[in-house]
Amino acid sequence: MKACRLELSQSSNGLTNDRKHRYLQYSPDFIIEFWPVVPPNAGVRISQIPTESEPLTVSNVLAQELIEAGVHFGHRSSRWNPKMRPYIFGRKNLIHIIDVRETIRGLLRGKKYLKQVAATGSLVLFVGTKRQGQEAIAREANRCGMPYVSERWLGGTLTNFRTIRNRLARLEELEELLPSDAFHNYSKKMQSSLRREHRKMLRNLGGIRTLSRLPECLVIFDPKKEKNAINEARKMGITTVALIDTDCDPDVVDLPIPGNDDSIRSIELVASRLADAILEGKADVAEKKQSKDEGASSETKPAKPAPKARGNVTPPSPNPAKT
Repeated sequence: MKACRLELSQSSNGLTNDRKHRYLQYSPDFIIEFWPVVPPNAGVRISQIPTESEPLTVSNVLAQELIEAGVHFGHRSSRWNPKMRPYIFGRKNLIHIIDVRETIRGLLRGKKYLKQVAATGSLVLFVGTKRQGQEAIAREANRCGMPYVSERWLGGTLTNFRTIRNRLARLEELEELLPSDAFHNYSKKMQSSLRREHRKMLRNLGGIRTLSRLPECLVIFDPKKEKNAINEARKMGITTVALIDTDCDPDVVDLPIPGNDDSIRSIELVASRLADAILEGKADVAEKKQSKDEGASSETKPAKPAPKARGNVTPPSPNPAKT
């Protein structure tokens, strides 16, 4: 199969309509059966990654939906990273075409891992500061109840977490001060300075206000742009799930999802799928907790009261010792 794939990639200078229709006819069962689950990524350090023996559900992930969102469009072939060769299907008009089957496999593995993380009650931090993806990333992170960074990655967000918590405490202090009557006792210049400080802190720290502890995983869109977040996560041993384009290095992330990281629709689709996986993990936790509480309440029954003695009954005296 590897030889066939190598021959296909070397001879595919263009993506014809016939090959495109053939591409869309691949069923999810074909993808799982004929393509290995773990892609050739030397940077994977996760023990929870699904193996070939574990069944994968791919009925809700279709190649047609990914192609309509433009996930398969890469960068110009002159800007590619050679390490992305296993994830490239071909080339069309000097533009690399990403293998959607690899995108599906990466998306499935990322969803399964994020579901496991959410099921343990850990935090997932969404990171994407590109202008075209800021709104979608913030919306999907809020939908699944996770923190996010969409404006600017502050240096030391992970490695100097104590200072970040102090700045968040300062943000809460300002939000309590601004609407209070004590705020009007300050001079006009001081009021303007406090408002400006609040706007700046809210823009940079508003998405991580719920980051009460270090996250278990980072979901990154374009690790080439978010290299500071990648470096801090690797230093702290935090798992990274990333949407990588053809100009990125897949070895710097743990779970790569090959796809277009410049398209708004592509970012929205991947972010929504990953957010759905987090919500599924939280739902499983709530369901297990509810069933556990119901089982505990059914097992605890009130104890029967001891029968009361009728009349003045004295206990029998012990037999006197024989002499």
